[in-house]
Amino acid sequence: MLGACQVMIPVIVTELEYHKGEEVFTSADGFRCIATPSNEEALAEQVRRTGAKYVIIGFDKYVGPLYDALPRGGVIARFGVGHDGVDKKKANAKGIYCTNTPGVLDQSVAECGIGLILNAARHIPTCAEDNRKGVWQARIGLELSGKTLAIIGCGAIGKRTASIATFGFGMVVIGFDIVEPVDGPKYGIGNFTTDFARAVNNADFVSLHIPDMTTTKNFINDARLADMPRRAVLINTARGGVVDEDALYDAIVAGRIAGAALDVFKTEPYVPQSPAKDLRTLDRVIMTPHIGSSTKEACRRMARAALGNIEHAVAGEHGRMSIVTR
Repeated sequence: MLGACQVMIPVIVTELEYHKGEEVFTSADGFRCIATPSNEEALAEQVRRTGAKYVIIGFDKYVGPLYDALPRGGVIARFGVGHDGVDKKKANAKGIYCTNTPGVLDQSVAECGIGLILNAARHIPTCAEDNRKGVWQARIGLELSGKTLAIIGCGAIGKRTASIATFGFGMVVIGFDIVEPVDGPKYGIGNFTTDFARAVNNADFVSLHIPDMTTTKNFINDARLADMPRRAVLINTARGGVVDEDALYDAIVAGRIAGAALDVFKTEPYVPQSPAKDLRTLDRVIMTPHIGSSTKEACRRMARAALGNIEHAVAGEHGRMSIVTR
């Protein structure tokens, strides 16, 4: 541990992430955490000015100056799980470690996904807005008990979501992935398939839990939307890049699916991919500003995990770091 160190080690933390984990960052033993604007030039300048080897970042993309500023053996620690904003090839070429914080936000994101399902099922955002406008209209919704939920991606968050859905709400869960999880039934995944069309064929809700990578870009496209029943609602707490937002708009407008509840988008803050296909104009779409992991508990865990990766780097314990390589 770093408590015996005489010199406080500087760690540059992007401002948003600093404020999310301020309680942890201000009390970090052996570290001097410095809040800095998230734009790459500001981070690179702060690294050079302080001589820092370690940076904790959010989800912004970093393409050049930061890698040039950090010394070999430095660390870019992602405050969160997704790391598509980090150029791993460039980091590897510069001898810089890239880490993330797996596992610490599973519960928060799973709860958010279930919350979106419940909001969509009971029209809660629409009813709340009606009431705010003085319109008293009790809309008829759906009970979740007995409804079918297709979990697309049976990793940690997908399994946690399935568990809440099955054991908390009595939903019927079908899992889809390229490989069947050995512990699926433990998490309430009663049926599993590697066939997407089969997974969603009878689904009331389709919840995405897959990473944004080359093989999953626009995974939800015209063809896969066509596989879903007209009553289905798409839920996305994964990554915006896995959904073709224009195709989703078209499917909802045409009534080919019932709607969507989205926490992530291709461009954040949200910008429609085509100006004429703005998802915000559709009353059957619920949109939240990437709040899946934004709980006090998850933020504390992410801050501790990001600093933990840096602690291991300082100690030369690279095998204990949550290193991401691609």
